[in-house]
Amino acid sequence: MVDSLANSEANTRRINIVENCFGAAGQPLTVPGRVLICEGVLTKLCRKKPKARQFFLFNDILVYGNIVIQKKKYNKQHIIPLENVTIDSIKDEGDLRNGWLIKTPTKSFAVYAATATEKSEWMSHINRCVTDLLSKSGKTPSNEHAAVWVPDSEATVCVRGQKAKFTPVNRRHHCRKCGFVVCGPCSEKRFLLPSQSSKPVRICDFCYDLLSTGDMATCQPARSDSYSH
Repeated sequence: MVDSLANSEANTRRINIVENCFGAAGQPLTVPGRVLICEGVLTKLCRKKPKARQFFLFNDILVYGNIVIQKKKYNKQHIIPLENVTIDSIKDEGDLRNGWLIKTPTKSFAVYAATATEKSEWMSHINRCVTDLLSKSGKTPSNEHAAVWVPDSEATVCVRGQKAKFTPVNRRHHCRKCGFVVCGPCSEKRFLLPSQSSKPVRICDFCYDLLSTGDMATCQPARSDSYSH
């Protein structure tokens, strides 16, 4: 069905509308063989607080951006190649319900749908698109994923030192390897994580020691079924 839609006028028109909503600042989205599968508003768990974001799922990429005017204007476009994506369901907790993790080598984050049905449909569509892409390319699923950042609100003290309280002066930082919230003195070191940046990035002392000795597997905390720490 996706292949039959690839060259249809209706599909081309829908993609043009999405492209125009992002304006000149967005990347072109109309390419041969690309199909718009579904779209909708999801709540993305950001560093400060959950925020509504507009998402578009194509058969080869996932696109999202900030909502300026619903169905008319979006900005800060992000494009994620689906070949690099894996997803994991998140257990419901408090007000955060119907969520799942979107994990890639460069960036990973949690999103939440309005209903359980909507969550199921999004996850099903994403998994199907990823499976089709990998099948056609012969590639294997990515086994390296960036850490999902723990929201600032979940940490009142440095997770690693367990003593330093966060204040307007003692700011929160995120380790790019484990995603934990740490203080400045516990995250002064930098380490090259090629999948995330061409330059060394901030990591906590704990992850630095493990990375330096080659024991990288224990740096990354598991986050497949729950988001709280």
